[in-house]
Amino acid sequence: MSSGNAKIGHTAPNFKATAVMPDGQFKDLSLSDYKGKYIVFFFHPLDFTLVCPTEIIAFCDRAEEFKKLNCQVIGGLGPMNIPMVSDPKHTTAQDYRVLKADEGILFRGLFIIDKGILWQITVNDLPVGHSVDETLRLVQAFQFTDKHGELCPAGLKPGSDTIKPDVQKSKEYFSKQK
Repeated sequence: MSSGNAKIGHTAPNFKATAVMPDGQFKDLSLSDYKGKYIVFFFHPLDFTLVCPTEIIAFCDRAEEFKKLNCQVIGGLGPMNIPMVSDPKHTTAQDYRVLKADEGILFRGLFIIDKGILWQITVNDLPVGHSVDETLRLVQAFQFTDKHGELCPAGLKPGSDTIKPDVQKSKEYFSKQK
């Protein structure tokens, strides 16, 4: 992987790039254009491969679910519901540490950003795509912790029990576990 500066809990690297927007128009955009929204920003390694289109189509098909969470998905293909950013010089890919420099291609990177802070990084090797369901769950969990200050156990779904961030108060959650 390339040595960029994307780190969990730190300011997400800003980017400026030309994107194809859902209406088919080209537009210059940057991370700061989405201030006040959660962002799911993903990279795909190569065009015209077998896995990339499945991942891109899955996110495009479910873009409305993300919009309901005040979350913008960035990265896409063809007739789409999300902007697709061009990174011909791999500058953004380097900043987000997804460039496989020896081959000049990208790993499958997925990043969740809120208020300019990078909260989640998933980088997969080329043969395995990302899960839209898991990405939605993560956005919901980060939004919950941001709003309520409670902790989210593994596999949290909306409405599930959460953990109070205090040793004594957390016993309430753990006493219900079998």
